[in-house]
Amino acid sequence: MPPYDPSAYPPFAVTVDLVVLTVRRHALCALVVRRGEQPFQGRWALPGGFVRGDEDLGAAAARELAEETGLCAHDPAEPGAGNGAHLEQLATYGDPKRDPRMRVVSVAHLVLAPDLPAPRAGGDANSARWAPVDELLAAEDESGAGLAFDHATILADGVERARSKIEYSSLATAFCPPEFTVGELRRVYEAVWGVALDPRNFHRKVTGTPGFLVPAGGTTTRQGGRPAQLFRAGGATLLNPPMLRPEA
Repeated sequence: MPPYDPSAYPPFAVTVDLVVLTVRRHALCALVVRRGEQPFQGRWALPGGFVRGDEDLGAAAARELAEETGLCAHDPAEPGAGNGAHLEQLATYGDPKRDPRMRVVSVAHLVLAPDLPAPRAGGDANSARWAPVDELLAAEDESGAGLAFDHATILADGVERARSKIEYSSLATAFCPPEFTVGELRRVYEAVWGVALDPRNFHRKVTGTPGFLVPAGGTTTRQGGRPAQLFRAGGATLLNPPMLRPEA
């Protein structure tokens, strides 16, 4: 077998891109930054950056998350642990023409967190904002000049991952504060799925699913009306039976 010759293969860079989703004003929103440099200067893009030579992919994603949002990621094996954001690898994107500068392979990550404050711009971004995902994806369809690079595809894949996973896992609680009401959880499902749900049926399903929710021992009136019972995420990671998504 001939010896391995690294020079026989073209070099390429690796980046991490973040699909950071949260629910703001009852709408599913994504974090986007306006690029301050070429390529695609002035266009909105997902936050992210190049992987450093001394870090693995998870560390790079966590670093970019902290730099862009100030959030720390918690261990995906411990849902609801601490105040960190849920961070998981989404998919890899390697079209040779996805970045006009050079061959760049991106490993995208999905981030879910409760209602987040106004973002701060950093790196090569000169502004940042939360935008409804429907608005971002509609702009791509209508103008063809939406998000930079292939970020519209990455965003759509991240949104679909979130919509699918809250059907069979307890991941919807990642959008909620440590203690929440069933009504607040229902509004998460409605925002992510983009449908209205019957409050009574939803309450019956989530409180009847073993390990999904546990009583927190208190009530709140922060949503107005009568005091509502507070819950925390239970120990279940998979829901049985699943919360099937209604057909829109």
